[in-house]
Amino acid sequence: MHRVCSTSHQASRLSGYRPLRLLHRKAIAAASITRTPRDTLFTQRAIHSTANPIQKLNQQPLSHNQPSPYTRAASTTATPPNPTIHELFEETSGTWQYLVSDPKTDKAVIIDPVLNYDPATQVITTSTADDILSKIKDKGYKIDKILETHAHADHLSAAAYLQARLAKEQGFKPPVCIGKRIEQVQTLFAKRYGVPEKEYVRVFDRLFDDDEVFSIGELKAKAVHLPGHTPDHLGYMIGENLFCGDSLFHTDIGTARCDFPGGSARDLYASGRKLLSLPDHYKIWTGHDYPPEGRNEPVPWISVRDHKRLNKHLKEGICEEEFVALRRERDSGLKAPRLLHQSLQVNIRAGRLPGVEESGFRFLRVPLVGGEW
Repeated sequence: MHRVCSTSHQASRLSGYRPLRLLHRKAIAAASITRTPRDTLFTQRAIHSTANPIQKLNQQPLSHNQPSPYTRAASTTATPPNPTIHELFEETSGTWQYLVSDPKTDKAVIIDPVLNYDPATQVITTSTADDILSKIKDKGYKIDKILETHAHADHLSAAAYLQARLAKEQGFKPPVCIGKRIEQVQTLFAKRYGVPEKEYVRVFDRLFDDDEVFSIGELKAKAVHLPGHTPDHLGYMIGENLFCGDSLFHTDIGTARCDFPGGSARDLYASGRKLLSLPDHYKIWTGHDYPPEGRNEPVPWISVRDHKRLNKHLKEGICEEEFVALRRERDSGLKAPRLLHQSLQVNIRAGRLPGVEESGFRFLRVPLVGGEW
């Protein structure tokens, strides 16, 4: 059993910390850890599916008496060269994860998978990633790559866990891929958190150049640089779909924050305009959704046409200066992500946990503020 502990710069003076344990489901049950039932959502949509609110599998359809502002498409089948897309919503972090396959060859990629982490108990579990593995097995897919859009600051990546499991189950290890600018992000946060070089240098298997083209079976995909939220941020163009990570959100939310190190509202504006220059019928698949009051269900994609008409931050008519002022005002009132420190330390390691120390535990470092007297 692997154990990880959360510590701080003053950990030597603190007592009563709780070890963070990496447990399998049976071990959790044996330890009588009480967990609420998972409320995750896994649906399959081919790329021509509608933008209707997603339904939980045991839920009656929502009422559609109110007219929708969104354009609809009728077909529900994947048409080459477009992929088949499965989406999984991780509710705790509000993260959309994607399983994207070539319908001709059943080769597939995973985009932005989540590792479950409870900061109250310091327990890491793999239930969300295991749902992805179940879908892969059910569909008979072979995972060609695991794609990260950036070093996330709000959830831990399950890339390393999935890579290890898939290496055993399919007989080869899919590379974990990210944009080439991850190295500057790794250097910055490794210094901040005291991460040893051996745990973050060359831990990603492939670093994409801007506009680099790669294959998913017979499909062609492209890495698209979308800075703003972070400097290393990529999107992935697959067929008529752009997986935009944390750049554009649902039209009623707008865009992602830009107040992280290296973030830039001007860069995000340019990235947003790049996305909205795509053909109107292209679908933009977001990395997160946080449904506001009046919208009960998360939505994974919205067309370019509807973003141009309805996105509250980037719709047609909003100029760069207006966007920058709006984004900076919004960011000034945001709190730091709940899992900021834990996420960055794991994600610059490509989803790997810190090494085991002499005590037999793994440790994450959490800086303390104040305490001067």
